[in-house]
Amino acid sequence: MSILDWLVLASTLLLIVGYGTWKTRNSKDLEGYLKGGSDMKWLTIGLSVMATQASAITFISTPGQAYESGMGFVQNYFGMPLAIIIVCAVFIPIYYKLKVYTAYEFLEQRFDVRVRLFTATLFLISRGLAAGITIYAPAIILSVMLGWELNITIILVGFLVIVYTVSGGTKAVSLTQKWQMSVILVGMGIAFFILLDKMPEGVGLFEALDIAGAAGRMDVIEFSFDLDKRYTFWSGITGGLFLALSYFGTDQSQVQRYLSGKSITEMRMGLLFNAVLKIPMQFMILLTGVLVFVFYQFEKHPVLFNHVAIEQVNNSAYQPEFEKIESQHAQFQAENKELLMSHLNQPTMASKEAILANDLKGKALKQEAREMVLKANPDQSGKDSDYVFLTFIMNYLPKGLVGLLIAVIISAAMSSTSGEINALASTTMIDFYKRLGKKELTDQQMVTSSKWLTLAWGILAIGFALFAQLAENLIEAVNILGSVFYGTILGVFLTAFFLKHVKANAVFVAAILAQTCVFILFFYFQKEVGYLWYNFIGCGLVFVGAAFLQVGMMGLERRR
Repeated sequence: MSILDWLVLASTLLLIVGYGTWKTRNSKDLEGYLKGGSDMKWLTIGLSVMATQASAITFISTPGQAYESGMGFVQNYFGMPLAIIIVCAVFIPIYYKLKVYTAYEFLEQRFDVRVRLFTATLFLISRGLAAGITIYAPAIILSVMLGWELNITIILVGFLVIVYTVSGGTKAVSLTQKWQMSVILVGMGIAFFILLDKMPEGVGLFEALDIAGAAGRMDVIEFSFDLDKRYTFWSGITGGLFLALSYFGTDQSQVQRYLSGKSITEMRMGLLFNAVLKIPMQFMILLTGVLVFVFYQFEKHPVLFNHVAIEQVNNSAYQPEFEKIESQHAQFQAENKELLMSHLNQPTMASKEAILANDLKGKALKQEAREMVLKANPDQSGKDSDYVFLTFIMNYLPKGLVGLLIAVIISAAMSSTSGEINALASTTMIDFYKRLGKKELTDQQMVTSSKWLTLAWGILAIGFALFAQLAENLIEAVNILGSVFYGTILGVFLTAFFLKHVKANAVFVAAILAQTCVFILFFYFQKEVGYLWYNFIGCGLVFVGAAFLQVGMMGLERRR
């Protein structure tokens, strides 16, 4: 990067961190530290909720996902608007009325302390691991692309997050996220228009979409009923609904964002802001990835974008075989470019079929290259799509904007991680330390303890990141991790809301059995059942299982 890029990057990050730390330097009571004083306006809540969800992985991996597979991933979010409406109608009024700090406090009032702690524990496990991924994911890619040392990159991102999150608590997180999200949206918008500007002469937006459609990248909706397909309309509207319902309604990293609202109206408007904008935002990020795909159909590029992986295979015994693949890829690119130009001059069904066939040929070459990389170094991830968008940023954006886009990615990592460790600390403080502690603590002691817990979770997140090893596309890895736990958590909450006759023992046993079943699906049947269905299955098993178990337990009591 140029000196200008470094200045833009450093000043953007330091201004955001400094602003959050300075504005919340007077958070001295537990209400102010964990709930931001309950005075947040809807726009701050809305941007904070969006920033917590939109991690760096979103802006690195989602364009890569679209580059490789197209727009189908957007179906993952189809159930979100309905889920948010349900949260606004059912969850928020209960949380607001009870004046809870965490969602799990409600479960003890409805059931007992076992159910509260079991559900809180599932959250701590899933979100603790996710916090590590949200630091690790951008760090490993930035370290490869910029030549930074991986562990130093992880520690740098983690340290910046810890500074303002420990200092100002929830309010610092929300205020910094508002500015981080603003930087992110501006940066992605600039990248989108630069992509259009850098297309070859005669290739505008509509021509680019035509080429992308011919190559199968514009298939947004898939109505297949196959359970093994990860992204379909049905998995999005059902599994995606339950995933979003659990995330926005029961995940403390989200609940804590809107619990800081001034009123029920502010909380609801903040969430509805996401219901309206989230799908369009994800659509535009995916469309950016599709445009990157079209751009590289005309621009010379390597068979793989991870240059470290290429160096490793070139320094191994597999170098001659890899050279052959690269030679075939160069020839393929030339033929493909000629075909595309011919199609633009005179589009026909035959040319569209040829483009799709060529795309399959290109994917086959990439797969051969990936397999060669794994032969040279089995520990090197074969997934290459996470490096696509950053390669474009580094090679084709003007000076200054490179620094801004890198700031966007690091800001996104900071915003999601800060929300996560803030929520982890709050849950540990309220649901475990305060609930199980044997002595009464003053307000100041609880704030001090919360700060230490925030620091501890921040260090643990950095620790998870330092030892993380991911093979999947990173955006999928986060959603898979959430889906493994979210269904069970949501099932407990829905049982609490809608099955008034169900008692603690029934829901506790049902939750344990449901989580066990989801673990079995995850470890042994990943190929047979798409991960979005875990949310529906886990939730359904708890809800239905608790109802049947309660009937059985009542029958046993009568016989006695």
